[in-house]
Amino acid sequence: MAVPTSSQVLSLYRMMLKESKKFSSYNYRTFALRRIKDAFRENKDVTNPEVIQELIEKAKANIEIIQRQLPSQQRGVKLTP
Repeated sequence: MAVPTSSQVLSLYRMMLKESKKFSSYNYRTFALRRIKDAFRENKDVTNPEVIQELIEKAKANIEIIQRQLPSQQRGVKLTP
């Protein structure tokens, strides 16, 4: 397992912000942006490479969730019956 670099983490942070800005709903968009910023700020002092790797994997999974939500949001499709 390679040690994550700060540039990788920064790139992931920027990607999450960029994807979250695509939400058409103001409430979803502001919640996602605030949550991303808070999570990264909360974990900024983590130095253990294993924990950092776990956080990176979690963030990647969250990006996938955001990307899955965007097409249905942009079409105005409700996810619940």
